[in-house]
Amino acid sequence: MFTRGQEVRNRTTEQLREHYEIEKELAGRLRNASKQERRYLYSILYDELFRRVPHHPQLQRKSSTDETAKRIHLQMRFLRPFLKAEATFLEIGAGDCALSFEVAKSVKTAYGLDVSEEISSTIKRPPNFQLILSDGANVPVPSGVAVAYSNQVMEHLHPDDAFEQVQNIYNVLWPSGVYICITPNRLDGPHDISRHFDSVPTGFHLREYTASELNFIFRKVGFSRTRAYVGGKGIYIPFPLFIIRLLEYGLKGLPYSARKTLMARFPLRQLLVPVRLVGLK
Repeated sequence: MFTRGQEVRNRTTEQLREHYEIEKELAGRLRNASKQERRYLYSILYDELFRRVPHHPQLQRKSSTDETAKRIHLQMRFLRPFLKAEATFLEIGAGDCALSFEVAKSVKTAYGLDVSEEISSTIKRPPNFQLILSDGANVPVPSGVAVAYSNQVMEHLHPDDAFEQVQNIYNVLWPSGVYICITPNRLDGPHDISRHFDSVPTGFHLREYTASELNFIFRKVGFSRTRAYVGGKGIYIPFPLFIIRLLEYGLKGLPYSARKTLMARFPLRQLLVPVRLVGLK
């Protein structure tokens, strides 16, 4: 997910429209594909997106040292309490792999899982890091992962593949392992490029979730406990999930514009946006 500022920075209105039209076209192919077709389409379509949209924010961010450092710093402040020196770390949707490279300094082994190698193909990798390509649902890494982490990934999965991916993550976790999942909250979406043009996601956010919906998937997969975290600027604390679910229930019934306005304000933004859910095996 990118903020509105990141999306429009150094880009013209025509470039935003071009990005939107291309991503909507490619996402439509993925939405309408069969399960078998999706096994190879994730990689193909994301590679095509980055080739056809050279001004994509993710490619721009790759070349911005300061922005990358800030992004990694904030994520590491949240992740550090979960990391141990002898642990195996798995990042789902590793992208440019910058976070995984940083985590690799603090753990025994780090894996980066992604559907595309396009964005990280020219980057030098630490010796204890391995990039593994996925079809979008499978998680082909050795079992024994202590910490699995995804940030802005769940929403990119076809709804039919989301449960399968979470199940596969659960399967490779160590018995006391955790899965940390961060995803945009559907109630103030959309959060992909279509936010500038539509009221529902039509780009590569194939489905956005509430905390309640994500919690349902985690518990159905088999996680013994789930824990929500709230806060901002890298400082997050555990927060009762039932309160978040009650807030989401109340907001769902509001008109779109009223809901968006409320969720942009304190304290709802700090409590609900984005969803930060930790599943404990």
